Amino acid sequence: AITPSPSSLGFAFPEWAYKAESSPGSRQIQLWHFILELLRQERYREVIAWQGDYGEFVIKDPDEVARLWGVRKCKPHMNYDKLSRALRYYYNKRILHKTKGKRFTYKFNFNKLVLVNCPFIDLGLAGGTGTPGDT
Repeated sequence: AITPSPSSLGFAFPEWAYKAESSPGSRQIQLWHFILELLRQERYREVIAWQGDYGEFVIKDPDEVARLWGVRKCKPHMNYDKLSRALRYYYNKRILHKTKGKRFTYKFNFNKLVLVNCPFIDLGLAGGTGTPGDT
């Protein structure tokens, strides 16, 4: 079964979520930003792709994602073990979490990312669950 991407379902991620903190060749990008960059580009669909629930993605080729991250950060010895350690760092910050029972599958907490990057934005979460599409 083909699962539509969040963007095709009408979910719009804020522009800051896609914009690198600096130029494409810079080493100043954070891993979660880099992952969003890959997810946004059609040419990486065989490597990493949106799946399932809003914000959920699967790393289809862990070695290739690690290699690409290593190239971006100028770290030629990057591997998935090191990359996944960096991803686990985001669990405590609640930026993303591992999807239980699904290999290489993670889910972004976009509400947390908004609060981290744009702390003065009112998400309207007081009365709702904060789930996209709630009215």
